[in-house]
Amino acid sequence: QTIDDVRRCVGESQVGPDYIPKSAHELAGHIFYTSYMGTQNSSAETRARANDLAKAIGSYHVALCMDTVVAAIVALFTLVTSLTPQYAVRGGSNAENLALQNIQARLRMLLAYLFAALLPWARGRQKSLLVLGSANVDEALRGYLTKYDCSSADLNPIGSISKSDLRQYIAYARDHMELPVLDAFLQATPSAELVPFTNGYVQSDEVEMGMSYDELSVFGRLRKISRCGPYSMFTLLLHKWGDHLSPREIAGKVKKFFFYYSINRHKMTTITPAYHAETYSPDDNRFDMRQFLYNSGWSWQFRCVDAMVENAERQNDPKRD
Repeated sequence: QTIDDVRRCVGESQVGPDYIPKSAHELAGHIFYTSYMGTQNSSAETRARANDLAKAIGSYHVALCMDTVVAAIVALFTLVTSLTPQYAVRGGSNAENLALQNIQARLRMLLAYLFAALLPWARGRQKSLLVLGSANVDEALRGYLTKYDCSSADLNPIGSISKSDLRQYIAYARDHMELPVLDAFLQATPSAELVPFTNGYVQSDEVEMGMSYDELSVFGRLRKISRCGPYSMFTLLLHKWGDHLSPREIAGKVKKFFFYYSINRHKMTTITPAYHAETYSPDDNRFDMRQFLYNSGWSWQFRCVDAMVENAERQNDPKRD
């Protein structure tokens, strides 16, 4: 049955009715297509890693620079408004900075579907392809993705896998699947590479989010599995993190998480279907049925947190009576 399925996916007209792949590398060349869609903000190191990985797994790979497409969208906006948005590192506002990043992210989604439809045709084949997404559960939980960008796909294999588990799997694949190239991915700083690099600034996902992926895993489990709101999460983390963080620092992290969680919950209504491997998946349609509109101020809960912080600081103040 497996061989029959392989022949059907590959296309018997291309390989013949008796085709049996000699290796996974060969099979990937028939059915797995990868694309590196870089811009002027992409590093040479990232492009090289993508190319090396494609060679290692045997995928049919294309690499391109889509600056002309991005520039065309910006030029259209300039034509209509007579204004040209700029990145923050070049003096632009936050609205301009986000818009320019989102243009790149959403264009990658459009190009991914274009290539999925036409790359097989370009190789003389009649099949079309499923588009795979690449946003993990922690990025979805924080809302660190753009609606209808490269998180939008037909299927997301890692959509409900935490970043920490994903890194462990990559390390396993490196060691047990003869893919030493993956070590470079583990060593690289996670970065969307959507803004220009400068001597004093390199975009980092964790810095931009204001929290680490390990912290997001803790927040996700407390929010979904333990059903915590801001106050109960703060009281639990006060005991969990109190040995290395002050009450005020913990409160700041909890507030930041709930602010971004609440303003980004709406993105989960359009999240790509994924196999559910993590118990705190924020998928609104199939796993997490919480509301998607919240008052992001969490006024009552945050007041309770602030009161508890002040009380803790008074108790720890050696100058108090």
